[in-house]
Amino acid sequence: MNDEPRRYPPGAALSQKMSTLARRDTQPELDLRREMHRRGMRYRVQIKVPGNNRRTIDIAFTRVRLAVYVDGCFWHGCPEHHVQPRANSEWWRWKIERNQARDADTNRQLAVAGWDVLRIWEHVSAAPAADLVEEAYRARVADLGLSL
Repeated sequence: MNDEPRRYPPGAALSQKMSTLARRDTQPELDLRREMHRRGMRYRVQIKVPGNNRRTIDIAFTRVRLAVYVDGCFWHGCPEHHVQPRANSEWWRWKIERNQARDADTNRQLAVAGWDVLRIWEHVSAAPAADLVEEAYRARVADLGLSL
């Protein structure tokens, strides 16, 4: 059953703008990766979610099974910064809710596969975001009884 609300096509300029937005390697993601690399943290980028080849992990620490996502405030419905569009508002509400449901399902799939998931909003600057990742990484190393 398809419960998708009616969507009215946007104008040509908006359609063009939306089609060129980055799906990966966004500026907040690049900034975070640069900061983590500067700190000596090594990771893999855009690896497949175990058991689901249609989804990827933004930043993966495979040795300790830590998945890091940098979620866009608009696309993932940030409680602080998401602004609901007025045009096609019913469709956009449906779209953002589907994105959030997919994120929750991805988190569940990763947990079943033994991974921890850390989601960081794009509005968090690189240094504090890297602090969160480093803290989660160290906790994961300790939990697994590994050495740094």
